[in-house]
Amino acid sequence: MAMDDGLGLKEGVSMALGGMIGGGIYAVFGVVAEITTSAIWVAFLLAGIVAACAGYSYNALNSLTDNRGGSVTFVQCYLGNATLAGIVGWTLLFGYVGSMAMYAFAFGEFTAAFGVVPTSVAGVPTRPLVSVLAVAGFVGLNLLGAQTTGVAENVLVALKVGILVAFGAFGMVYAVGFSDAAFEYGAGQLGGFGPVVAAAISFVAFQGWQLLFYDQESIEDPVETIRKAVYVSIPVAVAIYVLVGMVTVNLAPQALQSHPHVALKDAATMMMRPYGLARVGAVVIALSALFSTGSAINATLFSSAHFAKGMVDDDLLPDQIGDSDADGVPERTVLVLGAATAASTWYGSLGAITSFASLSFILVFGSMSYLAFRQRDHDEVNAVVPAVGTAGAVTFFPLMLSNLYTREPGTFYAVVGIATAVLAVELLYFERNRIEEEVREYEPDLEL
Repeated sequence: MAMDDGLGLKEGVSMALGGMIGGGIYAVFGVVAEITTSAIWVAFLLAGIVAACAGYSYNALNSLTDNRGGSVTFVQCYLGNATLAGIVGWTLLFGYVGSMAMYAFAFGEFTAAFGVVPTSVAGVPTRPLVSVLAVAGFVGLNLLGAQTTGVAENVLVALKVGILVAFGAFGMVYAVGFSDAAFEYGAGQLGGFGPVVAAAISFVAFQGWQLLFYDQESIEDPVETIRKAVYVSIPVAVAIYVLVGMVTVNLAPQALQSHPHVALKDAATMMMRPYGLARVGAVVIALSALFSTGSAINATLFSSAHFAKGMVDDDLLPDQIGDSDADGVPERTVLVLGAATAASTWYGSLGAITSFASLSFILVFGSMSYLAFRQRDHDEVNAVVPAVGTAGAVTFFPLMLSNLYTREPGTFYAVVGIATAVLAVELLYFERNRIEEEVREYEPDLEL
């Protein structure tokens, strides 16, 4: 997301928190809670630790790099391999598309949860229709040049965080003062792989902070400001996720079985009932979810479009994706990303979309942790932290694939097929000059 000149720590923290909490808790909660139930706190804590290690690695690489940037810049700087840099960039773009599809899915789920919306329109299910319309609406806003300033983001994030903290606080009061059931911490699940698998799935909810690295020219003292913003925002996000997660799984366990994606709304209804505000609690949470997921779609679309524009400028994406000389966000880039997001949220399940997006960010964040570990001879790098981040990603990735294969084998094969096809296209694109030279060597008269 583009930000005003001279933004400081407060705006940086707001941007990072907005990227994580903006839609993550509403979108991934149901999938994670189905696996862990009351051990959900372990999943969020593990994911937060690996994300924090990745954040440390990004900060370390950023302090060592003269040319400020993010993942693509780091690969180009330390490995000098344009093909790998391009593959990392493409992987991030797919992760952003998956994130937006995930937010749009949750937007549709919470819209349908109001109860006044019909289950279908002209024979078309409401959820995918609303999700696609939401994507189309935010594509239109971005084409008009709409963007959130740093000051406005402070207000938006304060509202979103405030609602979730209030939800958690009221929930704890209800659990202690009004509920007869014992508060469960999931001790019986701590010895299994469930929380670790859930941590991997929830990883996409911890990715918003790294967007700060793509707009450093707009941040005052960027290296130091971003470093502090990352170290503040990730623990705060973990604390909020744990609080909200524990309250919901303890107050609305039945909702996790019947309609887990909107369980937060049912928990809000239950905990506000003693105060005669059951309906108000449900409406506030639902409206907050719509607002949060909608703003997350808008912000991620804006940021990813600018990221893609930079890749086009570096010849890491074909010119057909967009015009790198265009003022602001290239229209074609927004339309391409919007179309890919709409297709993903229409045809994909929330579990599959979430898994696909998390896989993308696990791969990239783990790679950056390993890249930082390679720089451990520098005083700025403590080898232990990136080593933990690398090990976490190496653990998460196969567990994610195994979980996807077990729960949705059809989706697993589709993801593997798409990933293979995309990798082939990437290699053909980035190695096209070498391929052309080799072809000319054997067929000098052939016109390419």
